Amino acid sequence: MTAIVNVSLKAGVLDSQGKAVHHALDSLHFEGVSDVRVGKQIVLQLSETDKTKAMAEVTKMCEEILANTVIEDYKIELI
Repeated sequence: MTAIVNVSLKAGVLDSQGKAVHHALDSLHFEGVSDVRVGKQIVLQLSETDKTKAMAEVTKMCEEILANTVIEDYKIELI
């Protein structure tokens, strides 16, 4: 089973990397981009076959190490 974890900054947290990318896009004359938020994606190959157990395990991973839950949100997709 594969777990895909998308981690992004919570709304209201300043995304300095996103601001830098937005500025670069503006300077390269890309129009129509009103905001940029940069996050990370973590892809995990799991040996677990039970989706409920896998979700619980990946949630624990996110809470303990993969995301800083004070300033970041995460979403888990199991495929």
